[in-house]
Amino acid sequence: MSKLVTIYGGSGFVGRYIARRMAKEGWRVRVAVRRPNDALFVRPYGVPGQVEPVLCNIRDDSSVQSVMTGADAVINCVGILNRSGKNTFDSVQTQGAARVARIATELGVPHLVQLSAIGADTASPSDYARSKAKGEAAVLAAYPSAVILRPSVIFGTEDQFFNRFAGMSTLTPILPVVGANTRFQPVYVDDVAQAAVLAANGQATPGIYELGGPDVATFRDLMAKMLGVIQRRRLVVNIPFFAARLMGGTFDLLQTLTAGLFENKMLTRDQVRNLARDNVVADGAKGFADLGIAPTSIDSVLPEYLWPYRPSGQYAAIKRSAKNLKKA
Repeated sequence: MSKLVTIYGGSGFVGRYIARRMAKEGWRVRVAVRRPNDALFVRPYGVPGQVEPVLCNIRDDSSVQSVMTGADAVINCVGILNRSGKNTFDSVQTQGAARVARIATELGVPHLVQLSAIGADTASPSDYARSKAKGEAAVLAAYPSAVILRPSVIFGTEDQFFNRFAGMSTLTPILPVVGANTRFQPVYVDDVAQAAVLAANGQATPGIYELGGPDVATFRDLMAKMLGVIQRRRLVVNIPFFAARLMGGTFDLLQTLTAGLFENKMLTRDQVRNLARDNVVADGAKGFADLGIAPTSIDSVLPEYLWPYRPSGQYAAIKRSAKNLKKA
């Protein structure tokens, strides 16, 4: 019988790519999510019955255990960018990660992979970064042979980074950013998935891996690259950190006052704290090279999914060709 992997958060941005790769390698895949009906799109990743979304709440022991029973590998991709109700940074990214690791040890699961993030640091001023670091520590305490992956900002077709700012650029001549001089090392989502699959197969030495792509650039430079791809000229304006903190605080307060009816998906104070720090692979850290993976460049992928934001969309190349014919 083929091996079984349980992927917590397997319908998310990174999780779906991992699920697809695991299915292609012949694994049976349990995609553990809070809303299985919203994750039915993962089923075609394999033959009928090979990939199945199952109900799970990472905040509950019995729920986590029930979907892990019988698994040969576990991959935890669950993470949040903003607190919402009971889903706080601590409950999801610290306690949730600890719960998965503890139960994996109790059940004797051979391999555990934890998806974290570059910048995870218990001394960070960011709640997000601290919770990630505490989650890592809890995972290693319960399951010392775990593989922890720390990606930089992740890009790909469904990303909320380049897509978000490309969408904004279609609405206004000014593109505001916080931390224009902060450096990032964007990593392609399928490269992260490949690293997770290697770890789940036992082909990665236990420990922490920081995953960054071949390109290191400032936030401003990344926006310039994105604007070049979508063929738009926009003024990239840096929002000072003091102003950004005020904006984030206002949006956070509005979420609190409305009891969550307004969910702050725009800018939080915690995100501002994160944007004040570079998000690149640390010197001496293990990374893609140690996994035998050659990371994908931004230039080779962005045009494949950002073309809808061009003024002429899918017809941009045809129009450019027609103009050249007129000149000739």
